[in-house]
Amino acid sequence: MAACNPDNDTFETVTKCGTGFTDEDLAKLPKMTRKHVISHKHPRVQSTIEADVWFESVVVIEILGAEIILSTIHICAMNIIRKGSGLAMRFLRFTSNYRPDKSAEDAARVREIVEMYRNQLKKAEG
Repeated sequence: MAACNPDNDTFETVTKCGTGFTDEDLAKLPKMTRKHVISHKHPRVQSTIEADVWFESVVVIEILGAEIILSTIHICAMNIIRKGSGLAMRFLRFTSNYRPDKSAEDAARVREIVEMYRNQLKKAEG
């Protein structure tokens, strides 16, 4: 899963999601992405993770997470909060909501993830 960074026209990883999918979802997603499979990581994708299958960023789905943490694995907002760290969402689940009305560029923005992280810290302090 990735957040869109319009400043440099990339998608930055923010998490992996493996929960919340029904059997129907698990059958549907490969069909939705089949014609978009590519043999390598797309140049617009910023990731340190090696995927089993790469595809063009065309599907937008909604996920929920319990918290956002600093990460040395995920690229989202790398070096913005802390040098050498990006942000990652934890305890994810798919909401069963596909967003065919949105393009990949309409996905959550990196700056939105940063704002959510900062708001989470304020709530914890307050």
